[in-house]
Amino acid sequence: MAMVNVNDLFLKASEDVKVLPFKPDDDTMLLLYGFYKQATVGDVNTDKPSFFNFKDTSKWNAWEKLKGMQKIQAQGNYIKLVKDLQIKSKQ
Repeated sequence: MAMVNVNDLFLKASEDVKVLPFKPDDDTMLLLYGFYKQATVGDVNTDKPSFFNFKDTSKWNAWEKLKGMQKIQAQGNYIKLVKDLQIKSKQ
């Protein structure tokens, strides 16, 4: 039985998400962003953006909420979310 490489699945999911036939809602986009950053960078390592920069602040908050999550868990959550979006797109 072949071993499944989570890194490979994660990279595939990060490509698959770009070709979804619809744009996910803002909350889902923030979840994807947070899981992606946690999986690729780890805990948030930048200062919180200005309150007046709403988009970047929302993205920073989505990432910061995942502080302490292991890389593999963030990758798994990202993969599952992309798979769920793919299934939704076929309904």
